[in-house]
Amino acid sequence: MVKRGYHHGNLAQALVESCLNLIEERGPTGFSLSEAARDAGVTPAAVYRHFQGREDLIAEAALQGYTIFADRMEAAYADGQPSDLRAFLATGAAYLDFAREKPGHYVAMFESGISINRSSALNAAATRGLGVLEHAADKLSQHIPPNRRPPPQMFAAHIWALSHGVVELFQRGSPGTKSPYPPDDLLETGIGIYLRGLGILPPDA
Repeated sequence: MVKRGYHHGNLAQALVESCLNLIEERGPTGFSLSEAARDAGVTPAAVYRHFQGREDLIAEAALQGYTIFADRMEAAYADGQPSDLRAFLATGAAYLDFAREKPGHYVAMFESGISINRSSALNAAATRGLGVLEHAADKLSQHIPPNRRPPPQMFAAHIWALSHGVVELFQRGSPGTKSPYPPDDLLETGIGIYLRGLGILPPDA
């Protein structure tokens, strides 16, 4: 058995990668710390040099996921500028892309039961990523008359819930659910209906 990365000082990251692989295969509760160690090619005792237990390992995977997620959300928002609408829509697309391309991280972040308040670093990373969506909603809401303008936190929460629901129900293949439309189309049309209701987009002809 090859001890991947251990002699190069990369044991912690090797364990995170093993954790992510096992999460994708079995879910966040479907493996033990010993199995993660075996997958990484080290003894279970070596794991405790870096992590106190399985939840600690999953929390590190979630932290790395939130960091990647925040970077992607910021890049998507920047790519959509100077249009507030394009920037806002880009963050929704980035959410689906992240869930599609980083399923292990996504599950560690949103389905493992790990609280973002577990550590200050985890809280900061999660707040930064979701804060991009709130900022995008705040900027876009400036195009709505003040008396009809929803709080940006509510605006962002609605779109986050829509994005998350599309991922969970249709993109990740939840049992018993099937849609005749691609997840990207579902999200785009759903956001379009929402924005038309706010008056940001014109009604359909």
